[in-house]
Amino acid sequence: MTTARIAQFPVNPRLTPKRRTRTRRYVENPDYAGFVSRVLRAHGRRVAEGDIEGLAELVGLNEQLDTAITEAIAGLRATGYTWADIALRLGISRQAAQQKWGEAPTPTQPSPLYADISPEEVPW
Repeated sequence: MTTARIAQFPVNPRLTPKRRTRTRRYVENPDYAGFVSRVLRAHGRRVAEGDIEGLAELVGLNEQLDTAITEAIAGLRATGYTWADIALRLGISRQAAQQKWGEAPTPTQPSPLYADISPEEVPW
């Protein structure tokens, strides 16, 4: 049976149940953050009870969280939020937020404080 032939036979709407479209269920941010927090605490307890192999994975989650926060803040900045808006939600100053997540300035000249010291002699 070809497609053209199938089209000749219309569907009887009385015999065909109405197709339901699945609505997307959105989870509120506080609920989602609470779920993630519980999972992280449970993973930490599991490692604390002697699962030393999971320690590296737990630290890896920390790095992923830092990356997610950086991406979220970059996205907020791209959509027009100011450093003051972001800092207010985090309970820090605007300058602290910008220093932590803003683009690092590129140095044009070495600091005059250490101009006469070779890199091997720097105390750190």
